[in-house]
Amino acid sequence: MGDCFFVSDLHGRVERYRKLSERVREERPAAVLLGGDLLPHLSRAWEALAHEKDDFVEGFLVPEFRALKDVLGSAYPDVFLILGNDDPRILETRLASEENRGLWNYMHNRRQSWRGFAVYGYACVPPTPFRLKDWERYDVSRFVDPGCIPPEKGFCTVPMPERERRLGTIRKDLDRLVSDEPLDRAIFLFHTPPYGTALDRAALDDMRVDHAPLDVHVGSIAVKRFIESRQPLLTLHGHIHESARLTGVWREQIGRTHAFSGAHDGPELALVVFSPDDPAGAVRRLI
Repeated sequence: MGDCFFVSDLHGRVERYRKLSERVREERPAAVLLGGDLLPHLSRAWEALAHEKDDFVEGFLVPEFRALKDVLGSAYPDVFLILGNDDPRILETRLASEENRGLWNYMHNRRQSWRGFAVYGYACVPPTPFRLKDWERYDVSRFVDPGCIPPEKGFCTVPMPERERRLGTIRKDLDRLVSDEPLDRAIFLFHTPPYGTALDRAALDDMRVDHAPLDVHVGSIAVKRFIESRQPLLTLHGHIHESARLTGVWREQIGRTHAFSGAHDGPELALVVFSPDDPAGAVRRLI
């Protein structure tokens, strides 16, 4: 088994994608996993909503990966991706269509067998202060942190049943996705990090909303409980860009599960390199 690459929160930054392509060409990993917030920032969601397209997807992302596939041929890695809370869901169908052309595997709410492992994807995050709610769910209940907007109070770029927006939770979604499958050889591609860890530490120190102090941990309780109870081999996360800078930590072990973050708030590409056969040997490079 060769090494795998994991990146997250590239937010449409062409220079980061090109650094990733260069590393893929040179090192030829077995797989590349992209953990959401792949497209230009939230403001572009309005354009996508109006035109049902995005120049970044058509003009850069698809051509970049097609060119990489053409160069590498049979050495082209298996690519797995999800979107994130800043990515408009109206572009989901366009991204998923490239799966039929062998460019990547679109993984939200899906499981795929891969070289003796199972890869799962899940894009949703707990409620945030932002208005785009395509990829937001209540976590384990209908509680919303101070300053955050409930899922049904924001906007979505694709229609979503009102009942799902009001009552859907990350906990229920994970139960449906996994059922009773064994997870000792499972790799989970999440956007949200698990709650109360070094991977979900946000820069909210001493901040208040209506006199209520804000929790500096903003990840998912459901994901944390899921990892603790089901113990998958490996979980990959993003979403909180500053977490590694604030804590000095980009990885945690939760029981037997190795959890890595690909989020980064510096100018570099944060590239996590790991082997599913030896997750303890993973490294993070800033390129």
